[in-house]
Amino acid sequence: MGSPGLQRARQKMAAAGVDEVAIETFAHYYRLLEHGETGMVPEASIEPLDMPRLADVEVSDEAAAAAIAKTVVIKLNGGLGTSMGMDRAKSLLCVRKGLSFLDIIARQVLHLREEYDATLPLIFMNSFRTSADSMAALARYDDLAVEGLPLEFLQNKEPKLLATDLSPVSWPSDPDLEWCPPGHGDIYTALRGTGLLDDLIEGGYRYVFVSNSDNLGATADARVAGWFAESGAPFAIEAVQRTASDRKGGHFARRKMDGRIVLRETAQTLPQDQAALADLSRHRYCSTNNLWFDLHAMKEALDLRAGILGLPLIRNVKNVDPGDKTTPEVIQVETAMGAAIEVFEGAQTIEVGRDRFVPVKTTNDLLVLRSDVYALGGDFVLDQSTEEVPFIELDGDHYKLVGEFDKRFPEGAPSLKEATSLTIHGDWTFGRGVRVEGEVELSARSAQRVESGTVLSGGPADG
Repeated sequence: MGSPGLQRARQKMAAAGVDEVAIETFAHYYRLLEHGETGMVPEASIEPLDMPRLADVEVSDEAAAAAIAKTVVIKLNGGLGTSMGMDRAKSLLCVRKGLSFLDIIARQVLHLREEYDATLPLIFMNSFRTSADSMAALARYDDLAVEGLPLEFLQNKEPKLLATDLSPVSWPSDPDLEWCPPGHGDIYTALRGTGLLDDLIEGGYRYVFVSNSDNLGATADARVAGWFAESGAPFAIEAVQRTASDRKGGHFARRKMDGRIVLRETAQTLPQDQAALADLSRHRYCSTNNLWFDLHAMKEALDLRAGILGLPLIRNVKNVDPGDKTTPEVIQVETAMGAAIEVFEGAQTIEVGRDRFVPVKTTNDLLVLRSDVYALGGDFVLDQSTEEVPFIELDGDHYKLVGEFDKRFPEGAPSLKEATSLTIHGDWTFGRGVRVEGEVELSARSAQRVESGTVLSGGPADG
């Protein structure tokens, strides 16, 4: 059974109804923690990775259609958007023309089904906190669920561990804070534990496309599906070239020891290797978190490992209450789903356009998504109207939370298609039809208003 701390964690998970596959997977990582595993990937152990571009790949219409006919779409939908002041699924946020992320995702898939005469099941991996709201919002789409398959499955949960002794934390004032998700690497554990992996194979499906629900650029593109099918790879991830905004994020590399592709996250990078992490000329590619895998290859890998894929550990140190730094430090045991790339011999990466990577992590991203930088076509696919996406930096004191952000753009986002950057210091409220051109910086010591129809261009402005 292991140490007393692990025994208590096992008992707590079993009492909460967590399935045995998830409990055994958690126990695997707990033992790694006990033995001092940090999950770090030293710079000396890896080398830069190059890769082919989707733009250079030829995929016939027939191959694309054949691949999409065997594809299942899974959207990761466990996030609450707490960093933007939300207390429900981030995907319920209105982003375009009164439509939420979930609305647009549903309509993208329904359009693709009609275009390719394909079943193309859409399944959401929800957390215990996002399930009810998300399923209620999707209830209006009567024909979205595919017969014999669920519209959702639940991400597992695990106990937070006290950093002092790795025992499961107790927090009676808010018991929900005793639990955390195991990271999106839990998708493989949850697919197996729920039986969904076997159900999909029995249903005749071969490929799975997984992406985040806050990335509307991540459509189930038939051309990418065709490339993946013809590659014969068991696993693949779409990558983009890193930009200045990606300096602090993870990247792809090749492990010197065995030649496998690895995905190194920031939390797996040693302090002395941070400069190499941020070097865009050395490590040129980051993950979109759009990934593809072969169902048969995934089942075989899980069967060989008794259900534990063995993804690299991410040791995440936080507070019991993330909003209160005075509460005890805890360790959250996490894994990243993209890290599965190192498990599979012959796994591949492919460079895609930035239009397939439009994540919304902050209100800076939300402003761009709501602006005329993107158009929403009849196929509900985002069309980028500019060659480059402008850089946006909004004052965190006034725009970080969605409620405060909305108050300052009551008549919609300004036009940004001719903007290079928009930086706002202070409290500015925008009227209707404001246009931003070139590099614009606004500063204010007191609340200011940009009147309707104003054209902002070139350089700093004070208020």
